[in-house]
Amino acid sequence: MPKINWTETSDKIHCSLVFSDFQEAFSFMTRVAFLAEKQDHHPKLTNVYNRVDIELTTHDAGNTVTDKDRKLAASISQILDSSL
Repeated sequence: MPKINWTETSDKIHCSLVFSDFQEAFSFMTRVAFLAEKQDHHPKLTNVYNRVDIELTTHDAGNTVTDKDRKLAASISQILDSSL
């Protein structure tokens, strides 16, 4: 599993991850989807082969970064940390 490195700006938190293959990347995205649904905060997830990009922003707060984004980012990081 890759190590996660979040970048935060005023309007989003972003990371790019490279996995060993498509199946590993898609499996990770599925875990993120279940987590996001549980937190009722849904990221922008994009995937091309073994690469996953995640963007977090709070739309109902005017597309800015809020504690909801930071909480979800920390939870997503835990998914990777628990897989190592």
